[in-house]
Amino acid sequence: MINTGDTAFMMTATALVMLMTPGLALFYGGMVRSKNVLGTLMQSFICLGLISITWVLFGYSLAFGPDTGGFIGNLQWAGLSGVGLTPGPYSETIPHLLFVAFQMMFAVITPALITGAFAERMKFSAFLLFTLLWSTLVYLPVCHWVWGGGWIGKLGALDFAGGTVIHINSGAAALVCALVLGKRKGYGREPFHPHNLSMTILGAGILWFGWFGFNAGSALAASEIAVLAFFTTQVATAAAALAWITMEWKIQGKPTTLGAASGAVAGLVAITPGAGFVSPISAIIIGLIGGAACYLAVVAKPRIGYDDSLDVVGVHGIGGLWGALATGLFASTAANPGGANGLFFGNASLLGAQAYGAVATIIYSMIVTWIILKIVGTVTGGLRVSLDDEQQGLDLTQHSETGYAL
Repeated sequence: MINTGDTAFMMTATALVMLMTPGLALFYGGMVRSKNVLGTLMQSFICLGLISITWVLFGYSLAFGPDTGGFIGNLQWAGLSGVGLTPGPYSETIPHLLFVAFQMMFAVITPALITGAFAERMKFSAFLLFTLLWSTLVYLPVCHWVWGGGWIGKLGALDFAGGTVIHINSGAAALVCALVLGKRKGYGREPFHPHNLSMTILGAGILWFGWFGFNAGSALAASEIAVLAFFTTQVATAAAALAWITMEWKIQGKPTTLGAASGAVAGLVAITPGAGFVSPISAIIIGLIGGAACYLAVVAKPRIGYDDSLDVVGVHGIGGLWGALATGLFASTAANPGGANGLFFGNASLLGAQAYGAVATIIYSMIVTWIILKIVGTVTGGLRVSLDDEQQGLDLTQHSETGYAL
């Protein structure tokens, strides 16, 4: 039967996750140059429109519908046929339609994360087609593999709230996008400073706030495990923010607000797969290592030579990979009797399953993303705006607007 407490909790969690996408828009928008602020905000915000509709038409059914060969769901629930206000197969205490809404918000933010890799240089038309194809051909299968009855879930791999489905997946795609689109005009020769770090801090705060719905809501009930995920989210994020600015202070001489915000997001990413499976002390360790590792990945980017504009690979790719592996190390049935023990609690097989699922997702996401980009480039006459348009900025050339009237 429907439990009103669980239903109220999950409606709140769904709203929190929805707010994360506008929060991401602000987080990214503050880091670009002022001539591209609206174009960057738009790329995240419009995902709320595009993916919400495709999720209803076919996305939910392919991701969570009855399994077809371990790879994808079928179209039994296309158009939400047969999906109503009684409990569904994924929760016994909330309406099936509410589970659809909660998972919709995950599907919305995942392609929005990728936009940070190609910020300031992709055509809006190319972005829309890329987002439609990527969410269909990459996100939906990977989501099914892990959460919808597919093969990764059957391996015994754990992903409480999306380390593999969302962060590893989008991080791998972001690397391909950065490489295929190439560097921004003047990259490495001109200063590309964030134009509004106050906006970025605000966005990071909204992300942190919304992430409680993201992680705690993945318990699908107002339960003890939701409380565990809520608490581990807070302490891991705090630890990562401290670790990032400590590394930055030691290596670069000053702790920065951008570093604090980036470290917090790195911690949120790192704890996501294990939020409901690890203890608070383990969560702190995961956050400390995650913040330091993501900082080092971001620092290494100029030396490697690719232009991931807003460090999606370093934060979401590396943070998500560490989080998935850390779950295989620190997961404990003492923390969650419904989970599994990791390597540090006597079960090496979980770490193997975590690594296998992560590597498979990276390979699949990178290959299919490359194919999609080639298709989109052909259909839209190129992925990038012209050099003149890039010089003027995406706000004017793609949207006929300016972010600031000074």
